[in-house]
Amino acid sequence: MRRRTFLSFVAVAVASRPLPAAVQQADKAARIGYLAMDMAGVDPSPRNTFLQALRDLGYTEGRNLVIEYRDAEGKPERFSALAAELVALKVDVILAGGGTLGALAAKQATTTIPIIFAVVGDPVADGLVTSLAQPGGNVTGSSNISMDLVGKLVELLKEAVPSISRIALLLKPDSAPERTMQGFRREADVAAQRLGLQLQVVEARGPEDFDMAFLKMSKAGADAVVVLVTGAFDSGQRRLLDLAAKNRLPTAYSFRGYVEAGGMMSYGPDHLDNFRRAATYVDKILKGIRPADLPIQQPTKFELVINLKTAKALGLTMPQLLLTRADEVIE
Repeated sequence: MRRRTFLSFVAVAVASRPLPAAVQQADKAARIGYLAMDMAGVDPSPRNTFLQALRDLGYTEGRNLVIEYRDAEGKPERFSALAAELVALKVDVILAGGGTLGALAAKQATTTIPIIFAVVGDPVADGLVTSLAQPGGNVTGSSNISMDLVGKLVELLKEAVPSISRIALLLKPDSAPERTMQGFRREADVAAQRLGLQLQVVEARGPEDFDMAFLKMSKAGADAVVVLVTGAFDSGQRRLLDLAAKNRLPTAYSFRGYVEAGGMMSYGPDHLDNFRRAATYVDKILKGIRPADLPIQQPTKFELVINLKTAKALGLTMPQLLLTRADEVIE
């Protein structure tokens, strides 16, 4: 069962001034640096979507396109060195994966090579750009998380399982600057208080912390979990899903890929759409438009996905009203 929910947003029109020196020559292959969090452990669909969108725009690897991949292998501390390597290669554009940390590393590595990000929460608060309408500098891209997303996940989980009284929020504390993380905690706390829930914030810096995180939840008596997904969690996705199932904890994720892999429910932006739009920005930059003149794109599609099979395995019956609102129900 599918339907799409489109959230309206205000499109900001800005003047674009070409830079002749940056125009891609017909006889020269475009050279893109792709900074990735974990190419082996992460769902390949975002990268495949980006490549397909480039093909649709006329770019083909081996003909007029070269992509230099640099993979942090799940270790965000490697981003700085990898970004420096891409700068040394003098790529035309850098696609900064790995969320905010990847984008920040790329920005610190160069002030001249254009940088496009696809999965960043609040690029202004994170210090990537000066404003959404006029980013300034050499960085632009798409925001993928609105600050109230965490509160919405808490609300949806309470609606799905009305009996819960204590909810845990699992997050990676350094996945974004402290100001942003404080905002997420605050929004979760406000939503929990409004719904009469007790909130427990549990931190995990990577998959190696998952077992201890669930042990803390169990000892505190958590009834359900909200996971603020970050790229550093993806290599341990299977372990995270297994722990939620083993502890019989209804869990809501901010990324649908976890539900497709067996999680109970998710709500969040259509990440694949962000990577399609990143490809269009690459094309514009290669044709001479400055990153400073390309406004930050905000989420236009949010998806609610429910895995009915997982819910039933937990002994839960999903409210019919929630099922009818879902963009997809996996049975």
